[in-house]
Amino acid sequence: MRHVRTPFLIALYAFFAGGAALAQPEQALESIRPHAIRAHMGFLADDLLEGRRTATRGYDLAAKYVAAQFEALGLEPAGTGGGYFQPVPMVRITENQPECSLAFVREGRRTELRYWQDYVGGTQDGDVTAPAVFVGFGVTAPELGYDDYAGIDARGKVVVSLFGAPPSFPHNQRAYHTEALVWIRNALAHGAAGVLGIFPPEIERMFPWELFVQHARWPALSWLDEAGRPHYVGPPGATLSRKTAEELFAGAPYSLEEVFKNAESGRPRSFELPVRVSLRNTNQRERTESPNVAAVLRGSDPKLKDEYVVLTAHLDHVGVGDPVDGDAIYNGAYDNASGVAILLEVAKAFASLPVAPRRSVLFLAVTGEEEGLNGSSFFAHHPTVPLDRIVANVNLDMIQMLYPLRDVIAFGAEHSSLDLPVKEAARRLGIEVSPDPFPEQVMFIRSDHYSFVQKGIPSIYLNRGFQTGDPAMDGRALWDKWMQEAYHRPGDDMSQAIDFGAGAQFAKLNFLISYLVAQDDKAPSWNPGDFFGEKFRRGSE
Repeated sequence: MRHVRTPFLIALYAFFAGGAALAQPEQALESIRPHAIRAHMGFLADDLLEGRRTATRGYDLAAKYVAAQFEALGLEPAGTGGGYFQPVPMVRITENQPECSLAFVREGRRTELRYWQDYVGGTQDGDVTAPAVFVGFGVTAPELGYDDYAGIDARGKVVVSLFGAPPSFPHNQRAYHTEALVWIRNALAHGAAGVLGIFPPEIERMFPWELFVQHARWPALSWLDEAGRPHYVGPPGATLSRKTAEELFAGAPYSLEEVFKNAESGRPRSFELPVRVSLRNTNQRERTESPNVAAVLRGSDPKLKDEYVVLTAHLDHVGVGDPVDGDAIYNGAYDNASGVAILLEVAKAFASLPVAPRRSVLFLAVTGEEEGLNGSSFFAHHPTVPLDRIVANVNLDMIQMLYPLRDVIAFGAEHSSLDLPVKEAARRLGIEVSPDPFPEQVMFIRSDHYSFVQKGIPSIYLNRGFQTGDPAMDGRALWDKWMQEAYHRPGDDMSQAIDFGAGAQFAKLNFLISYLVAQDDKAPSWNPGDFFGEKFRRGSE
């Protein structure tokens, strides 16, 4: 590879070469302490906050804590009306279960299904009885010569599809088409009157039906537009259990097992089902609101100070739920008190700089992530700074500290020039950068950075890798075990193993990446021809 001497690399050379250029960020790094991360996490994950569910007293306490920390650091408010809070108007949607129903009708025989056991209804009210058609993954991707709706007339019918996208797709396209809103919009575009979703085996292994039902018992949330309409809308729908899905495909051209096998090949066959579906969803709706918390460190460069690097972490978790071993509080220590604690330490490091970075840095703790990226999506649609002046987003979510930090995963770095500051900051700290270890889980669309990507802003989602430095310790096995036993459960609390030294190292990495972006002459840019850069070109939505 030939050496190209760009202004960015010149700046990096100055940064890493020593002397005054190095002293400033080095001093800021020294301000990051493991015990401070422990203290922030200890408060945010305390039982007092009752799991920080969006639009609850516990969440509001957490938001006031974060705002107080920002103010104590001397950061300027960056919310609405000159304060630290950006209220997000929302609707809370709770199923009215006694008035909901789902039935299969075959040859005049009606089979009623049971809520929670056989299916879970959707958040869109409606009453539909119509023939059912199976449409694979429900994906239309003309750029790949793929269309699950080809040869199927879905107009006025209930479409049945698998969640996800074809495994044969390139991982970028697979991630994009896996998003629920893309799936819903495609069903609407083909005239669907209703939708039924089925978990394929690979998703059900990660997210068993029992866990899905547990989550579905909590009310759903959607932020509201200026006219008071939910941002996420679609036809009435439901999600089916495996047993119910098997019954639905009884007598069809292909059984459910054959459908799964066809889907694994990347080409599920679409066909009409010999059944009519009768679906009724009725929900109670209640207006509410919950704040994002925003603060800014103004940049020092006369020209670049009006550009912003936005650092995000979601402040909410899932609240109080079904007891597990007598504990009903889902504290969310790793998910995501860890990310907010690290965000606060990074904010402290930036605030300690003798001279602010050239660009402004906006720190944003968002609400409503667990219910569908609500807070970050609202901010991206209603930013408190000019959207076209936001140059990058660096997101933190669920930073596990189960062992020392040896490597990091920067989901999305391969899409833009953000790859360079990630690698340079990691090199400076002696940390490796590892590739996405599970592209099939489409992590790139599953956290708050994706709200910024959808506005054409280069973004990354930082998380730790699986290298432990100990041959007897398998990082991937530890991750899998935690996901099975603690993810979205009461066990994600401060009693679990937490290496706060690893958290401090992660905070230093986050600071260095963001500092380099804030200092660079040029704003980050999408790589030429990148799928997401082209799909969400600025101003295209």
